[in-house]
Amino acid sequence: MADSLLSQLKQMTTVVADTGDLDAIRRFSPQDATTNPSLILQAAQQETRRARLAEIARESTDIDNAVDSVAVEVGSEISALVPGYVSTEVSARLSFDRDATVNRALSLIERYARQGVEADRILIKVAATWEGIQAARLLEREGIRTNLTLLFSFTQAQACADAGATLVSPFVGRILDWHKQRNPDADFSGSRDPGVQSVKRIFDHYKGHGYKTIVMGASFRNLGEITALAGCDRLTISPALLDELESQQGTLERQLVPTDADAPHSEPLDQATFRWQMNEDEMASDKLSEGIRKFMADQRKLEGLLATLRQP
Repeated sequence: MADSLLSQLKQMTTVVADTGDLDAIRRFSPQDATTNPSLILQAAQQETRRARLAEIARESTDIDNAVDSVAVEVGSEISALVPGYVSTEVSARLSFDRDATVNRALSLIERYARQGVEADRILIKVAATWEGIQAARLLEREGIRTNLTLLFSFTQAQACADAGATLVSPFVGRILDWHKQRNPDADFSGSRDPGVQSVKRIFDHYKGHGYKTIVMGASFRNLGEITALAGCDRLTISPALLDELESQQGTLERQLVPTDADAPHSEPLDQATFRWQMNEDEMASDKLSEGIRKFMADQRKLEGLLATLRQP
């Protein structure tokens, strides 16, 4: 019997589960797992967690404390199921505050330590705003690994590499969404997908210039986006698409191949240049702002749930 697309993909790319669903993680045995406010909310809404959530809510000094306690509890459970990294996100509310992001990240690492999870197992997820990227620079200097998320542009990718981020998460599907909305009749299949093209450009630049930052494609809309990025360092994939990959056979060809690192690092971006280039990139500006708002909307729902459970 031919190997599934998933088993072939795992031979050339580290597969990461984009979920807080412990059963899905057990089933697919990914190397790493990523969470975000939306996925933590989904996990928190499971009836089996309700009693424990109420206990956390009542023990916490405030709602911020409760939200982080829930995220770390879910992340700690996931860490027992995967051998690699678990990504945990700093509140989207802090996306434009460098120092507050650093402090919250340190608090999350301390919480994980109390759960017996070492810092080298955790990726602190931060939105790839200018402030978030500078927070990542400071955290990486302290030995805390970071995952720069909501990444939609080459400008963001350049700044993340400059900062020494451990990993970046370009959002393939959301880039496609933006372009399809404006050009509904265009053919964006396979290598024509603008999200796929964005990841390939970042991958080629990092490898060709010797940056160590890991490229992890994220936010997929269809199987074609995943197979078009076979060979990327990492891909974080939802359980539904992991199911599709596992159920399909055929030959999966490597699409991304690292080039020799024979070019010097590019000139670091300063804040003014970063902000100007982001301003000029309508898609990246739109999707970054929207992504922060969406994560914050789900965090508010989680905050509301925990506030209700705190009531006697």
